[in-house]
Amino acid sequence: MSDLNMQPESSDSVFFRFWQRIPILIRAIVSGFLVYFLVGFVAWLAIVALIPAPWSLVIMAVVLWIYLKYFSGSWWPKTTAATRSEYFRATKLSAGVWKWSLITALLVVAAIQSSLVITFRVIEFPADAWALGFDYKAVPIWLVWLYIVLMASVAGITEEVGFRGYMQVPLEKRYSPAAGIAIVSIMFMVLHLNQAWAPFVLIHLFVIGVLWGIMAYTSGSLIPGIISHTIADIINFSYWWTDVAGKFDKRLISETGIDSHFGIWLLIFVASIALFVWASRKTLLARKSETAPA
Repeated sequence: MSDLNMQPESSDSVFFRFWQRIPILIRAIVSGFLVYFLVGFVAWLAIVALIPAPWSLVIMAVVLWIYLKYFSGSWWPKTTAATRSEYFRATKLSAGVWKWSLITALLVVAAIQSSLVITFRVIEFPADAWALGFDYKAVPIWLVWLYIVLMASVAGITEEVGFRGYMQVPLEKRYSPAAGIAIVSIMFMVLHLNQAWAPFVLIHLFVIGVLWGIMAYTSGSLIPGIISHTIADIINFSYWWTDVAGKFDKRLISETGIDSHFGIWLLIFVASIALFVWASRKTLLARKSETAPA
């Protein structure tokens, strides 16, 4: 005799049970890529391709705001709000943590840019390989800058939320902060394989991922990393990928020898990494002092 009170299992609960059986490593990687891909790639390309500027930029800015609100824990469904907030690292930072985390954010930018200068004094700068791929010279300069800033913001926001948030947080909890940062940095490197015109660029990408991963962990927030990532990409897009902000025309040290220009940028790189380690420790200590029992 059948049980008349038995209700059919919903497709949502079936999917949830199936999803929970998947190893956390795979779930975190898939979730992180999807959270990035939805807006950082699909929405961005669709809006820019289908809607003329500057309206495409306005609409994309609105999409980014909605993206930030939703993935930080706002709106429906309420059942996932707490998890979304946790994965977004939606915590309020004290003045002390803000100070040190913003210092680390700027130090990462300095480390990235100085490493690029050093690299392209050793190996020929591949200007064609890094070109943005659109004719910005036919566009008003103010619109080019708006495009660059928004494009950098899209990358900074979606990559930090997807990778240092939705991918790294569950891996930190399941394994350890070091393991989570390392795994996410490898995935971040994989995402940017199209930029790996030489094998050593993979090292650059991995190290950058590690620095931003450490920032997210020590500050307990994605906001400093988003700021750092966006600033770094504004410089990359306006200088290295285009000539909007100037042109890199330094000769190789194999031709000039180790000159003062190379020495200064090498010093900046070493100092920024050393200061990053120091400031990251200060950030973590500031956070721990707030949560320590009185």
